[in-house]
Amino acid sequence: MTHRVLVINDDAYELSTLCAAMRLHGIEVVGEARNLQVAQNLIRPLRPDAILLDIGFASKESVAFVNSTIKILPDVGFVVMTNCPDLRLLGLELKDFPNGTKVVLKRSVADLSVIRDAIDEAILSQGRCEKSVWMDQHLSLHENSFNSILTSFTNTQIETLRLLSKGFSNAQIGKIRYVSEKSVEQIVARIAMHLKIQHDHTMNLRVLLTGEYFKWLGAPRH
Repeated sequence: MTHRVLVINDDAYELSTLCAAMRLHGIEVVGEARNLQVAQNLIRPLRPDAILLDIGFASKESVAFVNSTIKILPDVGFVVMTNCPDLRLLGLELKDFPNGTKVVLKRSVADLSVIRDAIDEAILSQGRCEKSVWMDQHLSLHENSFNSILTSFTNTQIETLRLLSKGFSNAQIGKIRYVSEKSVEQIVARIAMHLKIQHDHTMNLRVLLTGEYFKWLGAPRH
């Protein structure tokens, strides 16, 4: 059965390339949107069976969009694509998405069959109260499909790394997290240890950690 899919991606080249490839693989792409505002306007007239959403760096806005859309189309299937192997780096968790959402790590997509099967699974999952899961290149469905060094990080360490990478000082992070500045320093030291960043007086540790954060986020490296 052919499903009607709305594709959302803020990268014009990725959007056009992905949609063309999907159509070649027999997937009916009924709409394309480069931002959530345009996508929101397409929901009611198109009434797609599934939505393929690249959350990119608009993570919080994407969750709000997904949750508002599910109120309009309760049976729509959601497939979320991301460069990031750990949603916590985006300030998200799987539970933030509706039940049945399938999350695909972009670099795991060897061919379009992964996306096609994720769409099928997302649609079938609606009404079954299935939790949101990752789908890897072997289509295994479990939360830890992508084991990495990040899995050993606590939520506190991940959140501290996020705040640090946004430019917050240790004192500011302490106020936000309701801990002492000394505690933040210790957390930052443990993060550096986990990432195997050696203490080097010639390099700024915060700069190095920020670089690591954006690397895991999937930002392009120049």
